[in-house]
Amino acid sequence: MIRPARPDDIGEIASLIRALADYERLADSVVLDETALRDHLFGERRYAEVLIVEDGDEVVGFALFFHNFSTFLGRPGIYLEDLFVKPEHRGRGHGNALIVELARLAVERGCGRLEWSVLDWNEPAIDFYRSLGAEPVDGWTVYRVAGDAMVTLARRDAKPFNVRGSSDSIRKR
Repeated sequence: MIRPARPDDIGEIASLIRALADYERLADSVVLDETALRDHLFGERRYAEVLIVEDGDEVVGFALFFHNFSTFLGRPGIYLEDLFVKPEHRGRGHGNALIVELARLAVERGCGRLEWSVLDWNEPAIDFYRSLGAEPVDGWTVYRVAGDAMVTLARRDAKPFNVRGSSDSIRKR
């Protein structure tokens, strides 16, 4: 069964995120706070959504996603941040069901695409995604600013570029 996550699922969601981080060899990167996670997922401003997959009474996986926007399509999209099924429950169609549900939501919401990233070494995931008809986006590299570098960038004095002789010309456009 697939269902939208509820606030009382936060402990399970956090546990699945940690299990995903272990699988991806990134456990040291997880610094999430469950209270903040609950607020970001279920608070006044919701930054992301979660689908939960259950096998009987047990939560066995999740998909965390949010909307992005394609300027070229002029339409929203869904970005799948994380998809994880506990290893002992893989091969039973849970991951496929989560992706199908996300595609259904994307179509229902008028989205132009459903996209995600995958680690280069994760051949099982790559094979799975290709079996669904997904294709890698060649020629694109993900860039990220985080932590201290993001704080430093935010504090930088951002003087407008001088176009056609005057920074005022940018402001007037």
